[in-house]
Amino acid sequence: MESIDKNLSLDDVWAKVLVGIERIYRFQEMSPPEYMMLYSHVYNFCTNTNAQGSASRTVPKTTGKTGSNNRVNVNEGANIVGGALYEKLKNHLKVYLEKICEKGLDLQGESVLRFYTANWEQYRFSSKVTNGFCHYLNRHWVRREYDSGRKDIYEIFTMAMEIWQLIFFNPLNRQVTLACLQLIKAERQNEVINTRLISGVIQSYVELGFAENSSPQSTNQQITSPTLKIYKDFFEAPFLQDTEQFYRLEAASFLVHNSVTEYLKKVAQRLDEEVHRVQSYLHPSTLAALIKKVEEVLIRDQLEVIYTEAKALLHNEKHSDLALLYKLVSRVPNATLELKKIVEDHIRQMGIDAIERVSSSALNDPKLYVETILDIHTKFFKLVQEAFSSEQGFTAALDKACGKFINNNAVTTAAGNTTKSPELLARYCDALLRKGSKAVEETDLEEKFNQIMVAVVFNYVEDKDVFQKFYGKLLAKRLVGQLSASDDYEESMITKLKQACGFEYTSKLQRMFQDIGVSKDLIDQYRTYCEKNKLDDIVDFSVMVLSSNSWPFSAPPNFVLSPELKRTFDSFTNFYTQQHNGRKLTWLHQHSKGDIQTLYTKPKYILHVSTYQMVVLLLFNKSASWTVERMQDETQIKSDLFLQVLCGLLKSKLIICPEINDDEVEEELKETDIKMHHNILVAEDFKSKKIKINLNVPLKSVEQKDIEGLHRTIDEDRKMVIQAAIVRTMKARQTLKHALLMQEVIQQLSSRFKPKIPVIKKCIDILIEKEYLERQSNEKDVLRYLA
Repeated sequence: MESIDKNLSLDDVWAKVLVGIERIYRFQEMSPPEYMMLYSHVYNFCTNTNAQGSASRTVPKTTGKTGSNNRVNVNEGANIVGGALYEKLKNHLKVYLEKICEKGLDLQGESVLRFYTANWEQYRFSSKVTNGFCHYLNRHWVRREYDSGRKDIYEIFTMAMEIWQLIFFNPLNRQVTLACLQLIKAERQNEVINTRLISGVIQSYVELGFAENSSPQSTNQQITSPTLKIYKDFFEAPFLQDTEQFYRLEAASFLVHNSVTEYLKKVAQRLDEEVHRVQSYLHPSTLAALIKKVEEVLIRDQLEVIYTEAKALLHNEKHSDLALLYKLVSRVPNATLELKKIVEDHIRQMGIDAIERVSSSALNDPKLYVETILDIHTKFFKLVQEAFSSEQGFTAALDKACGKFINNNAVTTAAGNTTKSPELLARYCDALLRKGSKAVEETDLEEKFNQIMVAVVFNYVEDKDVFQKFYGKLLAKRLVGQLSASDDYEESMITKLKQACGFEYTSKLQRMFQDIGVSKDLIDQYRTYCEKNKLDDIVDFSVMVLSSNSWPFSAPPNFVLSPELKRTFDSFTNFYTQQHNGRKLTWLHQHSKGDIQTLYTKPKYILHVSTYQMVVLLLFNKSASWTVERMQDETQIKSDLFLQVLCGLLKSKLIICPEINDDEVEEELKETDIKMHHNILVAEDFKSKKIKINLNVPLKSVEQKDIEGLHRTIDEDRKMVIQAAIVRTMKARQTLKHALLMQEVIQQLSSRFKPKIPVIKKCIDILIEKEYLERQSNEKDVLRYLA
């Protein structure tokens, strides 16, 4: 091994170091002892005080703070000698690179890339090795110079990178970058390229970026920290510009020759390719900017075309293609807003069209109407799930669309009001809950209730108070007529209504069930009362006593009960009066029914009839022939109602009218065909295939009167609810502008119904008349609450 002279001059040391450097940069083999010899030369020279003295005349000594680990008596001299060695190394690398660079100035394409990357890899490795044996120089002289304020001094490796940038990168970067972009373009056109060449260039551009660390905390901290400025300025910027040009041309060309759906598939493919491209050979920091640029060009700039395609895909029910379209559009900020509107408009129109197709039948067919709505909701709920991943905004679009077409469609227009939907829904529920319902299989009944109440129709109905009224009316008929298929289903439905609208909404419905339970106990007590008082001349009888405030029934006009019935009615009235002093019983004959048996026929038939029908038929126990006028006088039933009852019995052929021939009865007998002077006789030869015959059918006049009365009740109740909301709001605010008051009232009541502006204004005027409110004398549009 060569001996080391610690007193060598700068020229002697440099001569020895230069030999090693030339071997390193030529990639010639070097043994570990030879490498350590280079390290020792640098170390000994920097710590040689004799060399320091001779060199001090040519290189001025810098001053400044020293690192905490440096000793002043050694490193004062090392500053000067280190500087000379640093400069010699720097100048040598410049000359070395200039000679190599000249060979590549005329190269283009892959040739310049191979030239650039091969020399870069060799130069970078050699500079790392050189940096290693100059460790002492980096640690002491470079650090002291940096700390003293010199920001143009770097560690040896970084200094080598700066020289590469100056001598090699600056003359060649344009053609190198262009060659990279040409290769990437070729790859985008499905050609196979050598990605290692681009990867090498990218590595070079990234490592050339460095920035001064302005406030190092210790001697161990890096003097420089990496940045991506070179990479961003010299590669990423032109790369993104080139990307934009490429895809703008491709989009225009592709859409001319292909469908929009194929275009969307191509966009998704391109996005995946660009992600893979970054992962393969570009810097990760480029990914966000690259994807954003591709999204802008291929998606944002083509949104009008994409929205048009969305309408076509919705129409053709292409869920998978819609899912892809949504996935791409959602990449662009706010772009899904228009897509949601398109979906909402489509669902609304499909709902309107579906109901319009069945409107003539659905007007009086609750099952057809509600199940048409359910089919539309089910269909588009599936669409929102499959195509839009049940995203909240699209679920809201579905809800808005359903709300619009359910409350305003061909059926509601034909009915002349928006209350038709809740009415039909209530009637549909009635059909499901009645005995013998064929509307749906029993196993699916609970699922139907969930669809109606929780998932679908009820939530979209604006006039929930109308549903409440109709549902209560129909529930009352089911309970009174003992027509409910299951008490459990009835209670389940009420529970769902309570969950949706609160306790107050269902309080009357629940009290109806309580009355039915109390009535069962009451009838048991009455039977005990009859046995105790030996009342054996009454008919088999059961009764329901209902509280007038909970049940939606009105008292019927008076009429004369048959003697066979009156004894029973009177006995129960006496019993109840004894039990509950001060209460008044009002008999609801329009909802009463019973069974009577024919004694004149063989076989004897059991007739299930209404109370009105029973009273008329029992007349024939007195006489076999009656005129219409005498029958009405005897019963005192109102004329229009009496004629309906009589007409129904004539059609059943239990009774006959000689003045009306059989053909007329069979074709379509009307109430107006029956005259007061006509004679009515019992049909002695009456025959039927059934022993038990149900003649108790609803009377049109009674039903119509009930519906009209129900609508009047709804309107009156709404006025009271609106007035209560106004008073409640004004009591809390004391003074409020007219417009703001109306706005608050609408907001408060929107969960029950949508109050109309003229009605609210009328209610305000009523409250002013009642002196609950007054208008401010100086501001007419401001209202004040009067305590």
